[in-house]
Amino acid sequence: MFADRADAGRRLAAKLEHLRDQPLVVLGLPRGGVPVALQVAQSLGAPLDVIVVRKLGVPFQPELGMGAVGEDGVRVINREVVRLAGVPENELAAIRAREQAQVDTRAARYRVRLARQPLHGRVAVVVDDGIATGATARAACQIARAHGAARVVLAVPVAPPGWEARFSGEADELVCVDTPPWFGAIGQFYADFSPVSDDEVIACLESAVTPAPAQASTAPAADPPAGGEEVQAIAGQVRLAGYLTVPDQARGIVVFVHGSGSSRHSPRNRHVARVLNEAGLGTLLFDLLTPEEERNRANVFDIGLLASRLTKVTRWLAAQPGAAQAAVGYFGASTGAAAALCAAAEPGAGVAAVVSRGGRPDLARSRLAAVTAPTLLIVGGNDEVVLDLNRRAQAQLRCENHLAVVPGATHLFEEPGTLDAAAGLARDWFISHFAHSPDPVT
Repeated sequence: MFADRADAGRRLAAKLEHLRDQPLVVLGLPRGGVPVALQVAQSLGAPLDVIVVRKLGVPFQPELGMGAVGEDGVRVINREVVRLAGVPENELAAIRAREQAQVDTRAARYRVRLARQPLHGRVAVVVDDGIATGATARAACQIARAHGAARVVLAVPVAPPGWEARFSGEADELVCVDTPPWFGAIGQFYADFSPVSDDEVIACLESAVTPAPAQASTAPAADPPAGGEEVQAIAGQVRLAGYLTVPDQARGIVVFVHGSGSSRHSPRNRHVARVLNEAGLGTLLFDLLTPEEERNRANVFDIGLLASRLTKVTRWLAAQPGAAQAAVGYFGASTGAAAALCAAAEPGAGVAAVVSRGGRPDLARSRLAAVTAPTLLIVGGNDEVVLDLNRRAQAQLRCENHLAVVPGATHLFEEPGTLDAAAGLARDWFISHFAHSPDPVT
């Protein structure tokens, strides 16, 4: 199936494209998972690190985990397993100390020149070269969460059928390239499954791309869009920086809801906004969080918080000169699409239309049936995972809806002509559904 671990990593990375614009840390499981993780990190432009863990096995049944330990003394103990197995506290402490020493020894080899990447508030993508029993991967997910990861994604090239059931509650998302029906051992699916040395692990870490995590509102200042003005949108007690553009005789105003790691400066959203403005539609691009709030990266995935901000900003918009009679639509990208759908599902939201580009409507799953605004889901034809998520979400929508697939586009619509195609679809959807709105804004 795979030529080697690098080949497996490249193919796994293609399954993870939907995570590209999120604050990621890719964590390889030493040793064999690290060359796979290197390819994932380089493909997504994310920092690479190792996650050094040791499972705490029950003394008389070591394959049964009763917990795990990781770096910095972080430990996870399953008290129910400890109780049922009858493991006394002194024996548990001895096992924990022994395995912690192993963790510290191995971590010291890898941390000579490279510090551990912080996980607090970020998306931890745990990568191994395959799943056999899954005990170590399960422990790694637990430790990543204990280190403060906002979400945990477990990604592997190959696993046995039904492997997902083993990780119920351990990871927020599971990704696998293939699950062959005849599964004996991980190595049988690699032409080259040579052992990986500690030196190779260190070489992978040193060659990885390690950019700083995205900080949306600290991006360099940009000029307002043509014809627009800088505003301070008010959401309760919070003021949020934004750009408001309202052309003469505007048929309506589209409020943009950016994805995690993005902001009002998003070049893709600004490109779409220009297309809408040229068609006579108003636009509002604003930051959903303050700079202080962004420091806690968990906030960028708090869909409830983001939806609440959107609802309050929509009320503020209705009170602005020239906007009181405008129909309002939402344009959400990535995780922002989930916030847009949740806000549109609120009673009395009064939203005329919703458009999602490369969105994650699955994150608003519990609110989809309550959305009444006509909804357009735009997804890239080559964004396979997100396309599948949107198809499932579409089946839960009860409002007028349509799924539009842009051929050849991946998650960020970077391919020539694909973003223009998405913008055109959005423009036509809003114009069509603003047609029965109140009198044009003057």
